[in-house]
Formats: sequence, structure tokens, C-alpha cells
Amino acid sequence: MTNKELYSYVDHTQLKAFATWNDIVKLCDEAVKYETASVCVPPCYIKRIHDKYGENFNICTVIGFPLGYSVTESKVVEAKKAIEDGANEVDMVINISDVKNGDFDKVLEEIKTIKAACGEKILKVIIETCYLTDEEKIKLCQIVTEAKAEYIKTSTGFGTNGATYDDVKLFADNVGKDVKIKAAGGIRTREDMDKFIELGASRLGTSSAISILEN
Repeated sequence: MTNKELYSYVDHTQLKAFATWNDIVKLCDEAVKYETASVCVPPCYIKRIHDKYGENFNICTVIGFPLGYSVTESKVVEAKKAIEDGANEVDMVINISDVKNGDFDKVLEEIKTIKAACGEKILKVIIETCYLTDEEKIKLCQIVTEAKAEYIKTSTGFGTNGATYDDVKLFADNVGKDVKIKAAGGIRTREDMDKFIELGASRLGTSSAISILEN
């Protein structure tokens, strides 16, 4: 796969708590230059990015991030505000406590509620695989499918581990045909990028794509 083709899979990411506007401008300029799938940025920068760059690329953001245990009502407000400010894609973190408590109905209802708030915009559901058993991951594949979110996503990049080959394969074996896969967290090599795509990922969340592909 060529570099250009690989970039088309990348959500070019800058989510550090101390990210400055200069960091965000650098990210966005790179996204324009390399034609990445999106930029993935903190919600506080969406409107400023949209005002500066318009529709030059997809703006992706995160809600309930990175821990996921904020209440559904606050996630809905975050999602609606993000879209109002110019986001095209929303990556939400599930309430992992609900998963661990076996409250899967709550998880499903929250995803459905946020998907309704997003409307036609893309919703990616981060399940944070590093904290889950394989049985929980499979159940969440089923839930994300039922909720009609567009993507299931492995990780925030802030947990104890990021995407793994085994998890992306497990997703591919268990999600519905209309659900795509985003591998995120810990992608550090071209081999990783190629392998995740081979296993079924349609998006790669990474801050390292340019350093991987241009050096």
C-alpha cells in the first residue's frame, strides 16, 4: 500500500491535555498536505479549526473522554455542541463501569441516545479493550451493531494498552456488516498500519503517521 493510501485511513490525532493552538494548526496543515481521513482534536478547538479551515478536511472529536463515566446527558450535550461547532465525526467513550457491572442495556441505550444526537454524522464507539474480557468485547460488538453506530474503536490511547491485532480480528469476526473498525492507540510502525488494515480496520487513530511514513 502506498503512503497516500495509508494516509487515507488515518485520523491524524492530537489529544494531549496541553495541546496548544500552534500544535493544532500544525496538525491541520499536515492533514491538508497528506490528505488524512480526518483530524481528531479536543472539543475546545473544533470551532476555531472550522473557522480557519472550513471544509478542507473532516473534523473528528472525542466525548466522554478518556474515562467514559460521565453521565449520558453530558455526553449528549458534548456531541451536539461538537457538531454545532463543525465536527463531522464523534468518538465517544462508553461507560466501562456499566460493562463491568453487566448493565449492557444501559450501554446500548447510551450509544443509541448519542447516535440520535449525532444524526447523520459519524459516531465511533470507543470500548477501551484493555479493560475488557473477550466475552465483554464480543458483547459490545453486538451492542454497537444494534445501536447502529458507524464504527467500533479499540482504545482511547490513554488506557493501559492500545490496539492489538487480536482485538481487531475479534471485532471483524463479531461486528455487523455495516459497522466499521477503528484501531487506535500504540500504532508505531508501518507494519502495524498495514496489519491492522489487513485484519479489517477502516480507520487508524494515531499521532505518529507522519513520523512513520516520512522518515
